[in-house]
Amino acid sequence: MADTSDIRTPAQIEADIKRRRELLAETLDEIGVRVHPKTIVGDAKAKVVSNIDHTLGRAYVSVNKAVTDVKAQFVDEEGAPRLERVVPVALVAVGLVGLLALGARRRRG
Repeated sequence: MADTSDIRTPAQIEADIKRRRELLAETLDEIGVRVHPKTIVGDAKAKVVSNIDHTLGRAYVSVNKAVTDVKAQFVDEEGAPRLERVVPVALVAVGLVGLLALGARRRRG
C-alpha cells in the first residue's frame, strides 16, 4: 500500500512555487539593497563614526580619571585644599615663572 501523505495536488504545487518565488524576490531585493553603493557607503560611515565615538569616549574617561586623580592629590575628601601639597607646588610654579621672566629680560637687555 502506498503512502498518500506525500502526494500534492497541482494547486498545492503551484501555491508552493508562488510562495517560493515571492521569498526569492524578497531575498533578491534585500541583496540588492545590501550591495547598493549608497548602502555600503552609509554602513562604512556609520562604522567609522561608531569607532570615533568609542575612541573619544574612552579618551574622555581616561582624561576624567587622570584629572580626578590629580585633584585628589590637592583636595581632601571634604573638598578642602591640602595645603601641605598645594603650597610647594605653588612655590615651584612661582619660581618657574620668575626664571622665565628673568630669561626673557636677559634676552631683551
